Amino acid sequence: MERFAVIGLGRFGKKLAIALAMSGAEVIAIDRDREVVDSIRDQVTLAVRMDSTDEDALKAQGIDRVNCAFVCMGQGGSIFESSVLTVVNLKALGIKRICARAPSLTSGQVLAAVGATDVVYPEIETAQRWAYKLIAPHIGEKIDFAPGYSLARIKAPPSFNSKTVMELQLRQKFNVNLVAVKRAGEEEQTQKTDQKDIINVPLPNTEIHTGDILMVAGSDRDLARLPQE
Repeated sequence: MERFAVIGLGRFGKKLAIALAMSGAEVIAIDRDREVVDSIRDQVTLAVRMDSTDEDALKAQGIDRVNCAFVCMGQGGSIFESSVLTVVNLKALGIKRICARAPSLTSGQVLAAVGATDVVYPEIETAQRWAYKLIAPHIGEKIDFAPGYSLARIKAPPSFNSKTVMELQLRQKFNVNLVAVKRAGEEEQTQKTDQKDIINVPLPNTEIHTGDILMVAGSDRDLARLPQE
C-alpha cells in the first residue's frame, strides 16, 4: 500500500489528504492547528498535530517511511519559510518524492532548489484551466502531456456530420491529429460499449457523425480553434 504524508491542512491539503485516503492509500496528515487535525482524524490513517520544521518529530511519526510527502502550507513570509525548512527536512530523511505547493513561480524555484521533486501551483493552474474553459468551452477533458500541448476530448459538432477524416482535414486546417473516435450514443453505456464502437485508428475514409466523441492531440492554441458548431 502506498504511504503519503500531507503536511499543511488548509483547503488544498485537507482535500488532498481525504482524496488519497478514499483511494485506498495510507495517509499521515499533519498540521499545527489542533482543531484542523481533529476535524480530519476519522478520515485518514493518522492525523498529527506537530511542527514539520522539527526533523526529529517527523521521523518519530514515521514520515521517513512514506513513499511521497506533500507540503501544502499556505502563503505568507513565515509560512513560506516553514515550507522551505520542511522540504529540507524531508530531503534529509531520504524521502524520494517531495511535492510542494507554491503560490508563485519564484517560490516554486526556491522549493525546487532545496529539494522538492514536484512543484504544484494550484492558483496558477486553476486560473489557466478556467481561462481555457472560457476560450474553448467545446473542449471537454484535457490531458497535458507537454507545456502547451494536450490530448483533448471533444464532441463532433454538426459541421462534421457525415464527413470523412480526409474531408475534414483536421491536420491541414487546424494542425491537430485525430487519435480515436467513439461513436455517439455510447457515453452512458461505457461498460457495454462494443469494440466496433471505438475506432482507435481512424482512417482517411472513416466517417464522423454529429455527437461522436473525438480524441484529438495538438497545441492548446490549435485545439481552441476547432469548430464549435
